[in-house]
Amino acid sequence: MVVYPSFKHERNLISQGLTLLAGVDEAGCGCWAGPVYAAAVILPLDSRIGMIRDSKTLNEKQRVLIVEKIKLKATAWSIGIASAQEIDELNIRQATFLAMRRALESLTMQPHAVLCDGFMIPKLAIPCRRIVKGDKYVKSIAAASIVAKTARDEELKRLETVYPGYGFATHKGYGTKQHRFALKQLGPCAIHRMSYRPLKQPVTS
Repeated sequence: MVVYPSFKHERNLISQGLTLLAGVDEAGCGCWAGPVYAAAVILPLDSRIGMIRDSKTLNEKQRVLIVEKIKLKATAWSIGIASAQEIDELNIRQATFLAMRRALESLTMQPHAVLCDGFMIPKLAIPCRRIVKGDKYVKSIAAASIVAKTARDEELKRLETVYPGYGFATHKGYGTKQHRFALKQLGPCAIHRMSYRPLKQPVTS
């Protein structure tokens, strides 16, 4: 059964005087290639975008339609990125935090607090609340998950034209059979995450 998120957590914080709240989520942590993306979205309570939910429960056509409504109705939204090289240098957890901080720093207004899917983002000057399965239950986090996912998917489609033959436009960098076969044939390229176990060892099947 599909769960539709609500503004329950946002309303709780607003009642405490924290009126500008940013939902934050990532896309691409589990991929073998490409950057990790994060999005921050400040969504007004009267935005009334009924289809918002965890981006993983939506197909690409639905996400593209909904993301335009989010961008139109959001008080502010932004995207942060950490490259494959930064992932290899820092590890995926720290690179994801970096992308999240970059997204928050890129907002046109400073939120009073942050609601984040699954993580407490370190090194923030404002309060951060970790919500387990936040993209499932919290509307501003679900909105951020859609913004991050659609932006990353578009970038992987572009990277397919830069590094043809890997199928990035199809699998978006995840460890599919198609991706594994391409690695066996072509070897890794500049956007592969060489610190990931599948890239450290020869791909044999």
